[in-house]
Amino acid sequence: MDNTSPKREACHAVTLDNPKLLSLAGAVARREQLRAAGRRVVLTNGIFDLLHTGHLYSLQTARALGDALFVALNADASTRALKGPSRPVQTEAQRAYALGALACVDAVFIFNTPRLDAEIRALRPDIYCKAGDYTLAKLDPAERAALAAVGARIEFMPFLPGFSTTELIARIKAAGEV
Repeated sequence: MDNTSPKREACHAVTLDNPKLLSLAGAVARREQLRAAGRRVVLTNGIFDLLHTGHLYSLQTARALGDALFVALNADASTRALKGPSRPVQTEAQRAYALGALACVDAVFIFNTPRLDAEIRALRPDIYCKAGDYTLAKLDPAERAALAAVGARIEFMPFLPGFSTTELIARIKAAGEV
C-alpha cells in the first residue's frame, strides 16, 4: 500500500473502503492542491469514538468556516492513553469510516503521537477549530506554537452541553442490554 491509499478494515467479512482516509503525506498533498486553487482548509482533531450530536454540530460548524475540513483522528493507542484502557469503543478504522461518511468532512488522517504539532506544521491549515469546551489556555503549548508558526487562525466552536461520548456511554450502560 502506498502512503496515500486509504486504510481498509475487514469487519465481519465487509471491507470498509474509505477514500477520505489519507496518510499524513496524502493529506498534505491534498492540502497543497487546495492551496494552489486558493481554497481555505480548516483542521480539527479528536477521538470521535461514538459520533453524537455535539460532534456533528462542531464538524458542520467548522466546515462552514472554510472550503475543506480535514479531521486529524487520534489513533487507538493515543485514545487509550488519553481516555483509559476501555477506550476507544470503536477502532480507528471504524471511527475514520464514520467521519469519512459525513458530507462536511473532506479528509481524515490518523495521528499516532500524543500531540498534533508536527502534523499542524506539515499540513499548514488556514483555520484550526476545537469545540467550545476548549480555550486558548487549554490548548497544548506546542500545538499553539505550531499554529502560530503556520499562521493558522484558531476558532472555538459553540459547545452543546449534555453531548459527550463519556455521557453517552454512561447512558447506554444505564439502559442495560440493548
